[in-house]
Amino acid sequence: MGSLRWLLASLGLGAAFGTVTSASNDVSSPYGTFGSQTAQTGWADVAKVASLLLDAGWAWAALAVAAGWLVGARFRGAVAGVVALAAAVTAYYGLDFILRGEPFALYQAEMLWWWVASLVLGSALGTVGAAVRCPGVIGLIAGLAVPMGAALQMVILPPGLDGYTENPEAVWVRLIVWVGAALCGGVVIARFFLAKAFQQPAGGAHTSADSTLISAT
Repeated sequence: MGSLRWLLASLGLGAAFGTVTSASNDVSSPYGTFGSQTAQTGWADVAKVASLLLDAGWAWAALAVAAGWLVGARFRGAVAGVVALAAAVTAYYGLDFILRGEPFALYQAEMLWWWVASLVLGSALGTVGAAVRCPGVIGLIAGLAVPMGAALQMVILPPGLDGYTENPEAVWVRLIVWVGAALCGGVVIARFFLAKAFQQPAGGAHTSADSTLISAT
């Protein structure tokens, strides 16, 4: 990816993520600018599921990991993670400011806090994303970071505080995350063992050929 294209891609990815997250929060709330018009409709239910999925720690972490994976190189991956998260934070609070019609000063302190967090966490998560492309155990561990993080959050801090019966959207979110984490983790593990299996015959054939040559001489 070109020297400027990867930076713009990270910026666009983060901005899109922050915008969609803020918009889904607004539509899912009956007090939101658009949510007040879609309340008690199917769109509101879909927005609630999207809001619970996107406005979660594992999803924001996955954003930085995805940005690093798209770039590939380790240093660029770290920068891409920071840029993606910072852009997402800016877009998120920027759209909140527009939709809620509140003074922008109310968001400045919180935005500054999350920009700092983007700098610290984004660089680490972006590096993890770049390491997903690495062969062997390093790529395996990096590839399992997001699905394991998502599953861990479902155990420690699951979405929805109203219980399984009173909040059906949270049930769907838990199901989606668990299934998605299992599928992603399975793909990563399968890729690891398949790569290992394809490497072994090549090594074995080389060793056999060397043994034949030695015995012939």
